[in-house]
Amino acid sequence: MGSFKPLVFSGVQPTGNLHLGNYLGAIRKFVALQESHDCIYCVVDLHAITAQLVHDDMATQIRSIAAAFIASGIDPQKHIVFNQSAVPQHAELAWIFNCVARIGWMNRMTQFKDKAGKDRENASLGLLAYPSLMAADILVYRATHVPVGEDQKQHLELTRDIAQKFNIDFQRRIEMTGHAVEMVVGEEHINGYFPLTEPLIEGPAPRVMSLRDGTRKMSKSDPSDLSRINLMDDIDTIAKKIRKAKTDPDALPSEVEGLADRPEADNLVGIYAALLEKSKADVLAEFGGRQFSEFKPALAELAVSVLAPVNAEMRRLMSDTSQIDAILHDGADRARVLAEKTMADVREIIGFI
Repeated sequence: MGSFKPLVFSGVQPTGNLHLGNYLGAIRKFVALQESHDCIYCVVDLHAITAQLVHDDMATQIRSIAAAFIASGIDPQKHIVFNQSAVPQHAELAWIFNCVARIGWMNRMTQFKDKAGKDRENASLGLLAYPSLMAADILVYRATHVPVGEDQKQHLELTRDIAQKFNIDFQRRIEMTGHAVEMVVGEEHINGYFPLTEPLIEGPAPRVMSLRDGTRKMSKSDPSDLSRINLMDDIDTIAKKIRKAKTDPDALPSEVEGLADRPEADNLVGIYAALLEKSKADVLAEFGGRQFSEFKPALAELAVSVLAPVNAEMRRLMSDTSQIDAILHDGADRARVLAEKTMADVREIIGFI
């Protein structure tokens, strides 16, 4: 009877420039998690073709995400950094999970509805099956924990459903082949193979909004580059974007409640707080009653101090991609060993020869 080794898995799509929201909401958390967990961080390039098949700069985008991981402080020697398409076991397990998952489950995924829009009949099959591939990404390493944001919680619940259905459907063969792990499902003890992966939510994730519209999330797809701070922006560009960020004419309030119905003010105070890893109340204790003409320069200075080292290291890595390529190749080699162990077990459980 085996047991599940604690393991964190997460991935980032290589679509567009990474921005401040990605850094504060995900990558900085990845860096912190490696101090307490074994981690696998993946550039999920197979996911990138579900909505847009042709990418002229896919290789550059893959390297850019990997560079952001390394520049932010992820250690690729102690942990694993690789791109998904270099480990074919992801796709192999995804096909098996396509046969485990039910169409009704996929049709309930709100992200598919949002991304497909009104023209869902013209959406790719890959977009519909996206959550099944995400489940395979996680479970091909039998990862026990995944750091997730609100938009991915439903997909992680589906990952658990797929794992549970596989465990129940193949319980007899899992036991017969000697690959069983005892686990508790509800009040029942069963022998399964895949863990029911848990979400890892370390405190409230900062919700970083557009610099041009405080009611919309900061996004790689926003047509206005002034709406976001990209991790590859230089110091002058960061300062300019903060200077041009939309605000209202009133002074900053002294209490957090005063940010209600002031989305742009709330966003800038939230960014300052997240960069400093303090609360909005702490920021307003210092800046309450002061105008944005004073607050914006302080925010720009803080943003530059945090992001400049990341920016400089990303630029160094991207100027000669041999180091990034070596990290990705090494990570893929190590990931394939783990993934193939899982797939060898799965093939035996299913009965493939």
